[in-house]
Order: sequence, then structure tokens, then C-alpha cells
Amino acid sequence: MKILIPRERRPGEQRVALDPATAKRFARDGCQVAIEKGAGEHAHFPDDHYGDPLAVVEREEGMQDATAVLCVRAPSVEEAEALPEGCVLVGLLAAHANLEQVEIYRKRNITALAMELVPRISRAQSMDALSSQAAVAGYHAALQAAERAPVFFPMLTTAAGTVRPAKVVVIGAGVAGLQAIATAKRLGAQVEAYDIRAEAREQVESLGAKMIDTGVDASGEGGYARELTEEEKATQAEALSQRLAEAHAVISTAALPGRPAPKIITQAMVERMKPGAVIIDLAAEGGGNCELTEPGDTVVHQDVSIHGPLDIPSRLAVPASEMYARNLYNLLSPFIEDGELSLDFEDAVIGPMCLTRGGEIVNDQVRKWMEDKS
Repeated sequence: MKILIPRERRPGEQRVALDPATAKRFARDGCQVAIEKGAGEHAHFPDDHYGDPLAVVEREEGMQDATAVLCVRAPSVEEAEALPEGCVLVGLLAAHANLEQVEIYRKRNITALAMELVPRISRAQSMDALSSQAAVAGYHAALQAAERAPVFFPMLTTAAGTVRPAKVVVIGAGVAGLQAIATAKRLGAQVEAYDIRAEAREQVESLGAKMIDTGVDASGEGGYARELTEEEKATQAEALSQRLAEAHAVISTAALPGRPAPKIITQAMVERMKPGAVIIDLAAEGGGNCELTEPGDTVVHQDVSIHGPLDIPSRLAVPASEMYARNLYNLLSPFIEDGELSLDFEDAVIGPMCLTRGGEIVNDQVRKWMEDKS
């Protein structure tokens, strides 16, 4: 198995698929590992940290005989066309937004494994890249909220009087939301959380936050929330609007893998918020949870700032890369023997995350998207 780690070329992407320590673990398992020159520089892993037995190569050289390409982001169309025919490609491939690349994978007989489709089962927890990267994003979002909010997060008692702590609302109590809650609490804020899954209450309260009760339970399969009915949407919207009106900062994290982010914060809700309040919309890459979010930009509406940051995990590229690399190793290492990769497509993890194999699109949802597109 000859592994290539290419340099990420998407603007703003700082991560690298394998840090030096994890790359050497693959080498100890008998794999030949090549790193494209400069691949780790933005994550603060210079080329000389990828020493023997690893190789640092030019991209074209590494592509010539690679049997597996491990990446963070989906390759561009041009990069996909340059992949070796018949190779294994593993990364956060975001098929719904990169259907042209999926067709290239099919034509080039590439086995494409999408890390965002790792199923939410106990055995796969150590392989779950969405969770590892969401933890980074949630932490950083709380720091952004504290920096941008016009108030102190903690309560301060001074000679000039007592300053009340900031009120923070976190929307979505998945991994990112829980990390945002924990970080905001450590910074001293009063934190409330909203999630339409009833089972999230215990986790929220264990972190010292208060759960916003809307009377709606939309627990779905695989640890994700189901779609709300129109009546349920109206019920939860009114309850949530009342809490947002009192918040100094809102951190929104509700995302659906492979689908646009649900619109939870309406313009009317924003207009009820305090002057100077901030919204950090972590779902911006999926279009945002707020109606006013502009992905990658900041919008100010009636003195409320709505931030739509992209590539949040890249802002902490060292731990984000290390965690993602361990996800890749935990995924692939059980299928490596004597340096050879033998994937089991009947496996409960590998099967659901496979997009293309043997010149066919094997993922039902992706096949439907392709049919709808044509």
C-alpha cells in the first residue's frame, strides 16, 4: 500500500490529513507513505518532521503509483482527474456539493470513502471525523463569541459595582454544541442550550447549562434529529425566540451531513435580540442556521452581528490535523495486513461510507442526487 498525502489547496484550509506521528504508524504497519512537499506547513508540521521512513515528494511523483490518497477536503475537479486510476480515496468528500468529482471517481474506478459518512455506532467512535472536528469548532466558536460580544462573559465584582455575566444560547447539543457550552461555561457565562432531541438534556445539564424546553422532541435515527413538522417548527420557534431576545451571544451548530443546514433563527428573531448581540453560525458551510447568514462573511442587521465563519477547525490546525489523522488510522488500520489494504465492503463502517467502487456509484443517496441532477 503506497499512501500519498497531498497538500490541501482549498483556500483557507490549513489542515493536513496525516501528522508526522500518525504517518509513521502507517509506515510501521508496512505501508509506504509519501507526503507532498509543503503539505504540513500550514498545520505547523514542516517537511523535515516527516523523516525516515517517510518520503517527501512532488505531487506528480507521488500520484504516479499511489494506491491510496488520504486528504482532508474533497479534491477539485482538476485534482480528481489527476488521481491514479483504481486508487482508494479517503477524505471529507462532501458528495452533495461535489457531484462532478463523484462522476470522475466512478469513471476512474476509484474507491471513494467519505469520512463524513462514518456511521454513528459505538465501534466507529474513534473514526468519527465529524465529531473530532466539531469539538475543535465548538471550542473556537465560544472564543469567537467572547471576543465579539460587547460584554464580559464572567461575572465581575469590582469597586465600581458588580457586572452580571453574559447570557449565551447554544443551538444544537451535538459535539460542537456541547464543546461550545463547556467552553462558554469555563469562561464564566450563563449558558442555555436548545436541541430538538429530548435525550440531549442530560448532556447539556451535566455541563452546567440550562436546557430550553420547547415541548418538541424530534429525535431521529443515528443520533441526528428528524425533520420537524410545520406545527412543531412554529412551537419551537416561539420558545426559542423568547430566549434569544435575552442573549448577548448565540452559537448555532445545527448541521445535517450531506444536506443544507436547517433554518432555525429567523430575521424576526434577530430583530428581537439585544443591540450589540452576536451570532456565531457554525452551520455556515451548509448555508447557515440563521436566515441572514452569509457564509464566510459578517452581516450586521439592526445592530446584531451575524458571523458565518468557514473552515473553523483549520484555525486550530495542529490538534485538528492530529485528531483527523487518528480518525483515518483507526478506520484503515484494521484492514491493513503486511502493508496491504484489503477493505471489507460488508463491514458496518466501510459499507455506508463508500461512494464509488468498481466503476459504480454504490451509495444510494448519492446515486439519487446524480439522477436528480441529470
